Amino acid sequence: MMESPVPMNLSPKERIAHLVRLAGRGFTRGLQIRLTELDVTFGHWVFLRILWEQDGISQRELSTRAMLTEPTTHKALERLEALGYVARRKSEDDQRRQRVFLTELGRDLREKLEPMALEVNAVALAGLSDVDQAHLRRMLFTIIENLQRDEDQGIAEGRKMPPTRVTTDL
Repeated sequence: MMESPVPMNLSPKERIAHLVRLAGRGFTRGLQIRLTELDVTFGHWVFLRILWEQDGISQRELSTRAMLTEPTTHKALERLEALGYVARRKSEDDQRRQRVFLTELGRDLREKLEPMALEVNAVALAGLSDVDQAHLRRMLFTIIENLQRDEDQGIAEGRKMPPTRVTTDL
């Protein structure tokens, strides 16, 4: 079996958690660099990506899907609204609930921004075969499921959740 190359500043015995964090940071920075060309922040990207998949969801649901607190989501939506990418409207069935809708400008950003994300993925996965990529995806899904199960168990046992992240429960 061929040994994997190790970047010079890392140990071959580096913890998986640290490697995943570095890889995630690399993905984020790679996309941030590209998004700046259009004056879009990574924070905007997070919300726009969710809304491109399902427009008109509640502000609370958007917060949950982004795994961010509601005050953080509220602040980001204020900025997105000021930029003309989204509009918030009171829900027809519950006047206390705000729904978030993409504007035409927000919808049009998709064709400009998604190729940037695809480019970052292509850069990151260069040199990995389709089989390796499928294997990596399965392994990451397993890791995510294991950690979610541990988090859920911890919450059930009374562990506190830090305020910077919300649970996936509504």
